[in-house]
Amino acid sequence: MESIKLYCDGGCRGNQYAKNIGGWGVYLVYKNNSKELRGVERNTTNNRMEMLSCIKGLEAIRKKDIPVEVVMDSQYVVSAFNDKWIEGWIRRGWRNAKKKPVPNQDLWLKLIHLVNGFSNIKFTKCAGYLGHFGNDKADRLANIAMQEAA
Repeated sequence: MESIKLYCDGGCRGNQYAKNIGGWGVYLVYKNNSKELRGVERNTTNNRMEMLSCIKGLEAIRKKDIPVEVVMDSQYVVSAFNDKWIEGWIRRGWRNAKKKPVPNQDLWLKLIHLVNGFSNIKFTKCAGYLGHFGNDKADRLANIAMQEAA
């Protein structure tokens, strides 16, 4: 069965400052159909925007029985699933390996719930800014969202 490709990206302008703007972009592809989504948040972080792009993309998929490949340049999100970081966090009461609280637990819980709703989902890490069409498209959408909100 052909899979849905979910390209996600997020970013934040002024990531280290209290007044910043973050954007997320999603490019969904299935067979000959595609869909683009984007949005913004203020006073956020790059990691939250990466996670939110994945959340918004998964929420947009109605058929949960079609295989999904999530493609993104976020090591943070991809490793959380592929390298089983989440399992360790849960086992340690939502503490990381350094025994500190895991940031963004609210989004992790939402993302875990969404991922568990799919019968076949995998995460693929791609290199950012190296001409990967789907990732570049999601990145452009995130930047358009930030530009429109500025």
